[in-house]
Amino acid sequence: MDGIKRAERLWRRIIEKGSSVEANFEEALNLQPGATEEDFQLLERTLGVTLPEELKSFYRIHNGQVWNMGSSCFVRNLTLSPISGIIENWTFLQEEFDPDDLEAEEIDHEIKPCLWNPKWIPIASNGGGDYLCIDTDPSEAGVVGQVLYYWHDWGNRSVEGKSLFAFIDICLAEEE
Repeated sequence: MDGIKRAERLWRRIIEKGSSVEANFEEALNLQPGATEEDFQLLERTLGVTLPEELKSFYRIHNGQVWNMGSSCFVRNLTLSPISGIIENWTFLQEEFDPDDLEAEEIDHEIKPCLWNPKWIPIASNGGGDYLCIDTDPSEAGVVGQVLYYWHDWGNRSVEGKSLFAFIDICLAEEE
Protein backbone atom coordinates (compact mmCIF):
# COMPACT_ATOMS: atom_id res chain seq x y z
CA MET A 1 0.00 0.00 0.00
CA ASP A 2 1.45 3.37 -0.91
CA GLY A 3 2.18 6.01 1.72
CA ILE A 4 -0.75 8.32 1.00
CA LYS A 5 -3.30 5.49 1.06
CA ARG A 6 -1.84 4.18 4.31
CA ALA A 7 -1.86 7.69 5.83
CA GLU A 8 -5.51 8.17 4.78
CA ARG A 9 -6.39 4.83 6.37
CA LEU A 10 -4.60 5.76 9.61
CA TRP A 11 -6.38 9.11 9.80
CA ARG A 12 -9.74 7.33 9.26
CA ARG A 13 -8.90 4.87 12.05
CA ILE A 14 -7.85 7.69 14.40
CA ILE A 15 -11.11 9.55 13.74
CA GLU A 16 -13.29 6.42 13.97
CA LYS A 17 -11.71 5.32 17.23
CA GLY A 18 -11.97 8.78 18.81
CA SER A 19 -15.52 9.26 17.57
CA SER A 20 -16.58 6.01 19.23
CA VAL A 21 -15.88 7.56 22.65
CA GLU A 22 -16.35 11.30 21.99
CA ALA A 23 -19.27 12.61 19.93
CA ASN A 24 -17.51 15.65 18.40
CA PHE A 25 -14.05 14.09 18.26
CA GLU A 26 -13.24 14.93 14.63
CA GLU A 27 -14.26 18.56 15.08
CA ALA A 28 -12.34 18.78 18.39
CA LEU A 29 -9.16 17.60 16.68
CA ASN A 30 -8.91 20.99 14.93
CA LEU A 31 -7.14 19.37 11.99
CA GLN A 32 -5.45 21.60 9.45
CA PRO A 33 -5.46 21.20 5.66
CA GLY A 34 -2.61 19.11 4.28
CA ALA A 35 0.96 20.38 4.10
CA THR A 36 2.48 21.45 0.80
CA GLU A 37 5.84 20.68 -0.81
CA GLU A 38 6.90 24.21 0.18
CA ASP A 39 6.08 23.39 3.83
CA PHE A 40 8.25 20.25 3.65
CA GLN A 41 11.11 22.15 1.99
CA LEU A 42 11.01 24.82 4.70
CA LEU A 43 11.04 22.18 7.43
CA GLU A 44 13.93 20.27 5.84
CA ARG A 45 15.93 23.46 5.28
CA THR A 46 15.34 24.79 8.79
CA LEU A 47 16.11 21.54 10.61
CA GLY A 48 18.82 20.35 8.21
CA VAL A 49 17.17 16.94 7.79
CA THR A 50 15.55 14.82 5.09
CA LEU A 51 11.98 14.04 6.07
CA PRO A 52 10.93 10.38 6.04
CA GLU A 53 8.30 9.64 3.38
CA GLU A 54 5.80 8.36 5.99
CA LEU A 55 5.94 11.71 7.76
CA LYS A 56 5.31 13.54 4.50
CA SER A 57 2.41 11.23 3.62
CA PHE A 58 0.81 11.72 7.03
CA TYR A 59 1.18 15.50 6.86
CA ARG A 60 -0.10 15.66 3.27
CA ILE A 61 -3.49 14.63 4.67
CA HIS A 62 -3.49 16.98 7.70
CA ASN A 63 -0.80 19.52 8.61
CA GLY A 64 -1.22 18.88 12.32
CA GLN A 65 -3.71 20.38 14.72
CA VAL A 66 -4.37 23.79 16.17
CA TRP A 67 -4.52 23.33 19.91
CA ASN A 68 -7.25 25.14 21.83
CA MET A 69 -8.81 24.48 25.22
CA GLY A 70 -10.97 21.42 24.75
CA SER A 71 -9.04 20.10 21.74
CA SER A 72 -8.78 16.34 21.43
CA CYS A 73 -5.48 14.51 21.17
CA PHE A 74 -4.85 12.57 17.97
CA VAL A 75 -3.30 9.63 19.90
CA ARG A 76 -2.45 9.09 23.57
CA ASN A 77 -2.14 12.51 25.19
CA LEU A 78 -0.46 14.06 22.14
CA THR A 79 -1.34 16.99 19.94
CA LEU A 80 0.13 16.80 16.44
CA SER A 81 2.06 19.99 15.68
CA PRO A 82 1.62 21.74 12.35
CA ILE A 83 4.88 22.28 10.46
CA SER A 84 5.12 25.83 11.81
CA GLY A 85 4.82 24.37 15.33
CA ILE A 86 7.49 21.75 14.63
CA ILE A 87 9.88 24.53 13.62
CA GLU A 88 8.93 26.58 16.68
CA ASN A 89 9.39 23.62 19.07
CA TRP A 90 12.66 22.53 17.45
CA THR A 91 14.04 26.08 17.65
CA PHE A 92 13.01 26.30 21.31
CA LEU A 93 14.72 22.99 22.09
CA GLN A 94 17.86 24.07 20.24
CA GLU A 95 18.04 27.27 22.27
CA GLU A 96 16.94 25.91 25.64
CA PHE A 97 18.43 22.45 25.88
CA ASP A 98 21.36 22.19 28.24
CA PRO A 99 22.90 18.71 28.09
CA ASP A 100 24.23 19.20 31.63
CA ASP A 101 20.69 19.49 33.05
CA LEU A 102 20.11 15.75 32.95
CA GLU A 103 22.15 12.63 32.94
CA ALA A 104 21.29 9.83 30.59
CA GLU A 105 19.41 7.18 32.49
CA GLU A 106 18.44 4.68 29.84
CA ILE A 107 18.89 5.07 26.11
CA ASP A 108 17.95 2.28 23.73
CA HIS A 109 20.82 1.03 21.59
CA GLU A 110 18.89 2.14 18.46
CA ILE A 111 19.27 5.78 19.56
CA LYS A 112 22.53 7.72 19.63
CA PRO A 113 23.56 8.22 23.26
CA CYS A 114 22.44 11.81 23.79
CA LEU A 115 19.62 13.55 25.60
CA TRP A 116 18.77 15.85 22.68
CA ASN A 117 19.74 15.46 19.04
CA PRO A 118 19.12 18.34 16.62
CA LYS A 119 18.22 15.72 13.99
CA TRP A 120 15.12 14.74 15.99
CA ILE A 121 11.88 16.19 14.60
CA PRO A 122 9.45 17.09 17.44
CA ILE A 123 6.13 16.36 15.69
CA ALA A 124 3.80 16.16 18.69
CA SER A 125 3.61 17.42 22.25
CA ASN A 126 1.78 16.63 25.46
CA GLY A 127 1.71 20.31 26.42
CA GLY A 128 4.06 19.75 29.34
CA GLY A 129 7.41 20.11 27.60
CA ASP A 130 7.65 16.54 26.32
CA TYR A 131 7.74 15.72 22.61
CA LEU A 132 7.20 12.79 20.31
CA CYS A 133 10.10 12.88 17.85
CA ILE A 134 11.01 11.32 14.54
CA ASP A 135 14.68 10.27 14.63
CA THR A 136 16.54 11.09 11.42
CA ASP A 137 19.94 10.33 12.98
CA PRO A 138 19.72 6.92 14.67
CA SER A 139 22.58 4.76 15.89
CA GLU A 140 23.83 1.97 13.61
CA ALA A 141 21.30 -0.37 15.24
CA GLY A 142 18.36 1.99 14.63
CA VAL A 143 16.40 3.01 11.56
CA VAL A 144 15.82 6.46 10.10
CA GLY A 145 12.25 7.45 10.91
CA GLN A 146 12.00 5.59 14.21
CA VAL A 147 9.83 7.29 16.83
CA LEU A 148 10.94 8.25 20.33
CA TYR A 149 9.85 10.40 23.23
CA TYR A 150 11.91 13.38 24.38
CA TRP A 151 11.11 13.81 28.08
CA HIS A 152 12.18 17.26 29.29
CA ASP A 153 12.82 16.15 32.87
CA TRP A 154 13.81 12.52 32.48
CA GLY A 155 16.84 11.06 30.74
CA ASN A 156 15.06 7.95 29.42
CA ARG A 157 15.04 7.68 25.61
CA SER A 158 13.44 4.67 23.99
CA VAL A 159 12.16 3.70 20.58
CA GLU A 160 8.36 3.70 20.63
CA GLY A 161 7.91 2.54 17.04
CA LYS A 162 10.11 1.67 14.08
CA SER A 163 8.26 4.29 12.01
CA LEU A 164 5.49 6.86 12.39
CA PHE A 165 2.90 4.51 10.91
CA ALA A 166 4.03 1.67 13.21
CA PHE A 167 3.78 3.99 16.23
CA ILE A 168 0.24 5.06 15.31
CA ASP A 169 -0.77 1.41 14.77
CA ILE A 170 0.53 0.64 18.30
CA CYS A 171 -1.45 3.54 19.76
CA LEU A 172 -4.64 2.55 17.98
CA ALA A 173 -4.33 -1.04 19.20
CA GLU A 174 -3.72 -0.06 22.84
CA GLU A 175 -7.35 0.32 23.85
CA GLU A 176 -9.05 -1.99 21.36
